[in-house]
Amino acid sequence: MWSIVNGTIINAATVIGGSCAGLTLGRKLPDRYQNIVLNCLGLVTITLGVDAGVLEFSKTVAKFAPTMQSGQTYGARLAMVMIGSLLIGSIIGTWLRLHERIEEFGAWIHGRFSEGQGHTFAEGFLTASVIFCVGPLTLLGCLENGANGNPSLLYIKSLLDGFCSMALAASLGGGVLASVIVIIVYQGGLSLLASVVAEPLDEVSTSLMTVVGGIILLATALMILDIKKIPVANMLPGVFLPPAFIWITEKIVPGLLLPLA
Repeated sequence: MWSIVNGTIINAATVIGGSCAGLTLGRKLPDRYQNIVLNCLGLVTITLGVDAGVLEFSKTVAKFAPTMQSGQTYGARLAMVMIGSLLIGSIIGTWLRLHERIEEFGAWIHGRFSEGQGHTFAEGFLTASVIFCVGPLTLLGCLENGANGNPSLLYIKSLLDGFCSMALAASLGGGVLASVIVIIVYQGGLSLLASVVAEPLDEVSTSLMTVVGGIILLATALMILDIKKIPVANMLPGVFLPPAFIWITEKIVPGLLLPLA
């Protein structure tokens, strides 16, 4: 069991340590410096979103596009999968009221264990949960840890999340520390699932899952920078839809999205 979830455990530990350091530092930082930290985090999140969304999509198209004439429309086909996943996933998330439920869960944790402004706590909980659990290192790291017992990607993610949680907690407060619950449940669940799935996902599916996650990171950056409040948690089901869309499409038209063996 340890070889399956060790990356998640280490990740949770670094977030706890970083959050505690950030909470200690945040009490000593004037508001103007906390705003600077938050703005920098927003810009870094944009960079991560572009890397996971735009660059990953371009690499996938370049790697798997057929060399024949039909390859000219390959990018458009993958884009349809990406758009459909994001749109239908957002509809499912809105129907399930995921954003509101996660905010309510964060507010409940705050009301149960701490004092202060519940809205700020819930915002920190939601923002940190999305940043820590959406991105290429999360998905690929959990698949590698669960299927092959290799936690190296999650160890790299742990280091990054430790510094990120420090900055987030200094600006958004204790909700960032509470997000460790989501890390344990979500990443641990993905790793356990990867350990029992007999047939791993194809590379195109995992790449498009990363692309959808990158778009959600961009939406999160808009929230952090206070440009537009987007219910990002409602978009999360879209991350898991590309494999289903690709499987259905390949059953109907083999070779349309996946290279023929």
